[in-house]
Formats: sequence, structure tokens, C-alpha cells
Amino acid sequence: MERWTRREDERLLTGRGRYVADLSVPGCLDAAFVRSPVAHGELRAVDCAGARQVAGVVGAWSAVDLAELPCCAHAAADLQDLPPVPYTLLARLSTEEAVAGREWPVLVKDRVRYPGEAVAVVVGEDRYRAEDGAAEVTFTIDPLPAVVTPAQAADDSVRLFEGMSNVAFEGEAGEPIEESVWQGAAVVVEARYRQQLLMPTPMECRTILAVPEGDRLTVWSGHQMPHRLRRELAALLGWPAERIRAVVPDTGGAFGSKSAAFPEFVAVAYLAVRLGRPVRWIEDRLESMLTATRGRGQDQRVRLAADAHGNLLAYELAVDADVGAYPHLGVGLPMLTCRMAPGPYRTPRVHATLRSVLTNTMVTYPYRGAGRPEATIALERSIDLLAGRLGMDPVELRRRNFIPPESFPYQTPTGRTYDSGDYATALDEALETLGYADWRAEQARRRADPDALPLGIGLSCYVERSGGEPGGLHEFAALEAREDGVIVARCGAAPSGQGHETTFPALVAKTLGVDQTRVRLVEGDTDELPEGLGSFASRSAQVAGAALQHACGLLVEEARARAAQLWELPVEEVAWSDGAVSPTSGGAAMDLGELVKTTGPLRVDDRFESGMGFPFGAHAAVVEVDTELGVVHVLRVVAVDDCGVILNPVVVKGQAFGSAVQGIGQALYEGIPFDDNGVPQLANGLLDYLLPTATEIPPITVKDTCTPSPSTPLGAKGAGESGCIGTPAAIVNAVADALQPADPGLLQMPLTPDVVWRAARAPKLREAT
Repeated sequence: MERWTRREDERLLTGRGRYVADLSVPGCLDAAFVRSPVAHGELRAVDCAGARQVAGVVGAWSAVDLAELPCCAHAAADLQDLPPVPYTLLARLSTEEAVAGREWPVLVKDRVRYPGEAVAVVVGEDRYRAEDGAAEVTFTIDPLPAVVTPAQAADDSVRLFEGMSNVAFEGEAGEPIEESVWQGAAVVVEARYRQQLLMPTPMECRTILAVPEGDRLTVWSGHQMPHRLRRELAALLGWPAERIRAVVPDTGGAFGSKSAAFPEFVAVAYLAVRLGRPVRWIEDRLESMLTATRGRGQDQRVRLAADAHGNLLAYELAVDADVGAYPHLGVGLPMLTCRMAPGPYRTPRVHATLRSVLTNTMVTYPYRGAGRPEATIALERSIDLLAGRLGMDPVELRRRNFIPPESFPYQTPTGRTYDSGDYATALDEALETLGYADWRAEQARRRADPDALPLGIGLSCYVERSGGEPGGLHEFAALEAREDGVIVARCGAAPSGQGHETTFPALVAKTLGVDQTRVRLVEGDTDELPEGLGSFASRSAQVAGAALQHACGLLVEEARARAAQLWELPVEEVAWSDGAVSPTSGGAAMDLGELVKTTGPLRVDDRFESGMGFPFGAHAAVVEVDTELGVVHVLRVVAVDDCGVILNPVVVKGQAFGSAVQGIGQALYEGIPFDDNGVPQLANGLLDYLLPTATEIPPITVKDTCTPSPSTPLGAKGAGESGCIGTPAAIVNAVADALQPADPGLLQMPLTPDVVWRAARAPKLREAT
């Protein structure tokens, strides 16, 4: 499709966006949470009396006394049936077995299990008064030993839940590999990798505003799944879902971190109803850094075998995943890593195992890529190790083992069915764009010069899954034609920066043959849509776009049927073109708006199911390393991604560029420093948790190839997560190529100056062999 200007940009960039913090609601109160300074401990007492004496404080509650609060005099009579405060957060969980006995409380009742877990909530006339009140809450916690990595937690020497193992879930994909396969291989490489915990760090932190309105509650939140939010809050309050309306206004990013009903959300909604007044919570940056969801967090062990010619024989991946203190969605999330373990290669035997381990950290949750970066980094680092052992160019090793285009659909040993792919073409495009041969020549020159800075070239080829898992590949869409010619498109997705406001109306307009200005998009409001799944898993174009395209077909069918009845013609003799119906035998066309005026309101809706997509790509990076300072200078990044048919090149390029920057962050900068007691050392905010800024962003070239998906009507695959998946491994491989340490375990992300400096002084691969 043609390049479109993003509709939303002018509003957002000129300060006219409306976020939850911007909404003006009469009588609104603000909530502040009192948080534990320790990572693990027994809560002995909480005293909120001092907070209640602070001017402007409406109330302060701990888990002990919140259930005893009477209904506020301002509450409507028909809200008197509100049940006691729900202590347990019953959000969507991966398995019933994992959560049983390990429930996530809204406020701590007896034991603190992660730093910043809320022990009390204070509500004031504004945020300043609420914060003043929170400062007066006193409490006593007896500290316990804390564990913040799977390696520390898996042996159960420190248990988060009495009498229960910290290993909350175990799973596998593929079949176990016989030992004879490893013994018979010409080359076997083994390695261990650590995928550090990351913070999604959207520009806007978590938000919620709960407004009681008669016998209903309207909840405003920057959220990825408003229907899920409504459903979960209703279940927690003991209400039918129809009594809650969830609305998503402008949202400042999410990256997977805004798709749950968090403990703070439950407290705010509950208190709004109890007090009969609006209550808002806006998470600030330091609060977010302490208590917002984490991403990644895996300890990995790999074995990769090949014959003497470089043909892959077997791949084994063992994952110990850090899922945080409570077995929320993160407990099953690492299964995505296991299922995507084969990557783009036709390895005949692949076996991946998983242990999800509870630790004294905030819960791990989907973060841009969600399981696929972890799979790609482990495999692609190991491919480079194997190439080194075989004495092969890493390009040749990859080409030799790619799944060929004629093999699709391709069934992987871990149970995935890849829809389509042309992996060699993407790699060739990346190499040509990078100037691979020239950089190899420059590397050879530098290696011959003892005074030159080491230079490295790294590659990463990936396959990911987009759209969601089976059972979640559907979306609701509706189209309504109005007399004034406006077409209202309703979609169950929810925007958080993906460009829906531009892409979806343009898709509808192109499909119907009308001008884009006639199409108005409505999404992110549960009163406007009876159902919807939301925005996650790079599903916007692939699933929601397909649903809107399907609704366009229904609209055309209905318009033709109405015109046929009006003109007393067979439907086959009525044509649709450019937003109008006309007799095929000739005669004046009737615009859709005029048809509605004549025949009455016209609305169509349906739930449409798409297929799973498997985008892919090849990323390349060039770095030079200052071995005296341990500093990595990224000279060039090339990202070639294939997301099938592209609906909007401007949006897709922006998504690819932004995710590549986040991939650079994981490779070089981002990591959570913990003290000996398991508490993150983040008092200085983003000075302690480093993100790449404009100064650190190298030249990034984004290109694409196009291999349409046969399993989705538009031929589109997901496009939003590619850089987080492909870029980190390319950069780490480039640094490894520059330094060539004999021990690959020395280069664990983030590649800080200390890590790089030590690797530069360790024995080299040439020396070890």
C-alpha cells in the first residue's frame, strides 16, 4: 500500500494527546502506595493511624483493616452489596497448579516477596497529600534471605512459600535426544548464557482512574487489553462484567507491560466504589522501576552438534526462567522460548526443557519479543561458536542449514508449523547492505596491525511467532455506515503506539474504495465493542487488520443486498465500486451514505479468526572495541525483516527502528543492579538503569523482504518486535568476533565496560586451540 502520514502524530507531538493523567474528573482522589523496602520478609505490623491525621488524607488502609471499612456515605445505595476487599489477585494464570497456594495479594498480608510490594494504600485529595500521608504509615518487617536469580532460588534453600518449591512449572518441547547422537557428532559446542532481567520502560508508566457512575464503574487505563481488564476487575469485585466500562485513552507505550489487572488496579477500583468517588493512581518513574513488570530473565544451557561438513544434527536447550515472586502469566511464558528453539534451521533433533523458578523480584511478564529474543540469542550465539570450531564462515554455516523455501509449511521438532519463509534472501540482503566482504577485509587488516582497535562482525538470523497462540488468534470488528457518508470502524484492539489511528482507517478505506477521511476508528472502549482481545504479540495487522478487512466484505455484501431489494434486482446484478452500489446493467450509482438514508441504519460485525504467522529476518552488526576502556562502539547495524505484506511502510519502519534500539539496550546497557539483600539499586532512576539515548544509537539501516503468509488473509505477519529479537545476538556475536575469548560465558549481557574489559584480557580462542 502507499505511504501514509500518521494521523495521530500531530496531536501527540503538539501536546494535545489525552492520557489518564490529563483527564479532569470532579472530586477525583489520588492514591499512593506504601511499599516494602526489603525484598523478602515477614510483615509483623502496619499502622496507618498517623496517615489518617494528615490534612487532605481521605483514608489509609492495610490488608488487615481494609475489609472492615464501612461504605462511604457518598456511595450509591445499590453499591452496598460490594463484597469484602479481594485479597487475592486472580488474574489470568498459566496453570491452576502453579498458582494454587501461591496467590498474589493486593496488599501484603503476612510476607513480602519482592521489593516495593505494597503494604498499605493512602488516598488523598491530591497526590501531594496522599504522598504526605504515605510517609506517616509505619510498619515492621522481619527480613528474610532473598534470592534474585533462578540459580539461587532453584535449590529451595530459601522458599518463597512455606512447604512449596520455588520451581512453579516445568515443561518441554521436542523429544529427548539420545546420547549416541552427541557422541557420534564431529563437533559439539556447549555454552551457558544469562538473559538479564529488563525493564520495559515505556514513556508513560502504569495508570488507572476509576470513576463510580451510578451502579457502574468506568475505568480509564493505558492498557493493552481493555476487555480483559473489565473481565478481571468484575470477577474480583463479584460483579457482572456489564457493570464495568474500561476505556483506553492515549497511551505512552506498553511493550507488553500493560496487559494485566495489577494489585494497584484492584485496590483503586475497590476504593473508588467504597468511597463513591473517583480514585486515580499514576505510577511515577522510580515507582515503576521498583515495581513494574520485568522482561526476559533466563539462565540457559545449550548443546549444539554438527557433522564435519557443518550440517546441524541436534540442538538441546535447557531454560531456568526467573518468573518473579508470583506465578502470574510469566510462569508459562518461557514455553515460547522452548517452542521457538529451532529458529530458521532444519535441525532434525531439537529438545528444549523449562523450569520456571520463583524469585524475590517483581513478576516477569511479556516484554517486546516475549520469549523469542531468548530463543534467538541462545541459538545464534551457539551457531557462531560452532562456526568457529568448524573453521567456517558463520554466513556459510547458516546458509547450509536454512529451511529452504520449498519446504514450507514446515513442521519443527518442537511442534511449530512455520507458514512461509525465505531466510537466505533476507540474509543476502543484510550482507549486501552491510558490505560484509569489505568489513571482513578491514577486520583482516586490523588483525595484522597490533595498534588497531579490534573489529567484529556479528550476524543473527531469527524466526518469531506473531498473532498469538491458538485460541487467541481472533478479533472482533464492526463497521457502521452513516447517512453523512462517515464509516465508523470498530476494532477490539487497543492502541499504545502502533499507529492504529492511521493504518486501520486506511485499510478500511482502501478495501471499500473510499477516501480515508470518511473512516473514523473506534477502539479501546468496552461500551463500544461487545468483545475484543487487544494489542499484543504483534497482532495488529495480522489479526485485527484481517478482522476489519472481513467486516468490509460483510458491509459490501449487505449494501449490495439492500440495493438489490430497493431496485428489485437479483443481488448478482448489483455491483460495488468506490464506496457506491450500482446496477451492472447501467444506471446511476448510489453512494453508501445515500443508501443508508434510503434503507435505514447499516451495521455489520463479526469475530474473525486468523492464522499464526512466523516473521523472520537477518540482522548484522559491526563493532569496534576499545580494549583499554572496555567500551563497545557500534559502527553499523543492518536489520532486514520479513513481515509478509506490509500495510504501512512508515509504521513498520518505525517499529523496526525502535525495537532495534531496544535490542541494543539489552545487548550493551540495560540491567538491574541488586544489593546483597536483593533490593534493586535504582535510587538515581535512569542514571542507574541505562537506556540507549540518541547519543548511543549507531547508524541503523532498516530494510525488508516480502514473503506473504498463506495463513492470514492480508498476507501480513507481525512487525513490531523484530529488533528486540534479531539485534542483541548480532551485537554480542560482533563483540565475540572482535575479542575471540576462549570462554563464551565471559560475554554475558549487558556487555558493560567491566564485562568487555575482562573478556579482552582472558585467553583467546586462538590461544586455547
